[in-house]
Amino acid sequence: MLHRISLMTLFIGSLAAGVAQASTTGIAERKDLTLALGNQLVEATLSACHAQDRKAVVAVVDRSGHLIALQRDDEIGPHNTLAAQRKAFTALSTKIATSELATRAQGDPSSANLNTIDELLLLGGGVPVLVDGQVIGALGVAGAGGSSIDEGCAHSAIKQLIQPSK
Repeated sequence: MLHRISLMTLFIGSLAAGVAQASTTGIAERKDLTLALGNQLVEATLSACHAQDRKAVVAVVDRSGHLIALQRDDEIGPHNTLAAQRKAFTALSTKIATSELATRAQGDPSSANLNTIDELLLLGGGVPVLVDGQVIGALGVAGAGGSSIDEGCAHSAIKQLIQPSK
C-alpha cells in the first residue's frame, strides 16, 4: 500500500512539473494598459489642457492598438476625434512620440512615405505609454491649439500617473 501511495505521489508530481513547464513554454507575459488606467490618463490629460485654458480630445489605446478610452471636450471640431485616435495608434505602432516621427519623416527621405499609410498621423500629440521599457499603450491628443500643446498635455498626464522605470 505504501509503495502504491509513493508511486501515485511520484506520478502526480511528474504531471504537475510537466504542466508547469508546458504552461510557460511559448507563452509571453506582457503588461497592458487597463480601462481604469486609460480613464485616469484621459482625466489627467484633460486636466492638464484645462489648466492652460485649452479644450481637447483624448484617445487612449492599449498595447494592441484597440481604443479603450476617448473623451472630447465641448466645442471641439469633429475631425479632432479621429486625429486623436490616429495619433495614439501612431505613437503605439512606432513606439515614439508622433512629433519625433514627423521630424524624422521631414528630414529622412526613406521615412517620408510614412504619411501614405492611412492609419498613421505624423503630427505631434501622440505619446507612447512605457512601463519597464515596454510600450503598454499610447495617448493621442488633438484640438488643444497646436501639436506641441496637445503633446504637452499627454506628457503631463503620463508623468503624473506612470512611475518612471528604474
